[in-house]
Amino acid sequence: MSFSFDALVERARGLVRDGRRAVLGIAGAPASGKTTLAEELAAALDHVAHVPMDGFHLADVELTRLGLLERKGAPETFDSLGYAALLRRLLEDEDDIIYAPGFERVIEQPIAGAIPIGRDARLIITEGNYLLLWDNLRPLLTEVWYADLDQDTRLERLIARHVRFGKPEPAAIAWATGTDERNAALIAATRDRADLIIPAGLIRGIGTAPR
Repeated sequence: MSFSFDALVERARGLVRDGRRAVLGIAGAPASGKTTLAEELAAALDHVAHVPMDGFHLADVELTRLGLLERKGAPETFDSLGYAALLRRLLEDEDDIIYAPGFERVIEQPIAGAIPIGRDARLIITEGNYLLLWDNLRPLLTEVWYADLDQDTRLERLIARHVRFGKPEPAAIAWATGTDERNAALIAATRDRADLIIPAGLIRGIGTAPR
């Protein structure tokens, strides 16, 4: 396919057939542009809802109980079964409104009931690190796209994000090149399972260039 944002919009629109709900997943490593791409697609389409996987982070109090706080962001620090249950409920399309959890980066915690999804939403755009890792998710996703941002740009953005939300720069660098990088390697190993690879050049331009 032609790699332009407009082409991505048309491909996403085409996932909805016969009025039935479809779920587009966007996977990729931390700071690869998943959220920006999802937000831009949602803004360009009608009857769409953006439901990030990040709302299914386990709360810090539970991570502490499990001894996983220093691994926050790893696969085992999410409620993957709860996330899959939400996607199944969305696909069943039986409720006038469904509430999904959000994630507040200022406090780095999930927020219950933050995202309302109305009955008119026909395309659900969901994005997260492990959409191609968890086998129970794949049957629920109409397509999965992989945001393939180059390592240098991604790491620069990731460190800047950690600093913006409160980490001192040395701690931000240590987390981005430690815990985050181990997770990124797991995610990169799932790249070939995606239906579409979004190249770095397109990702870098999304959200910055006028259309």
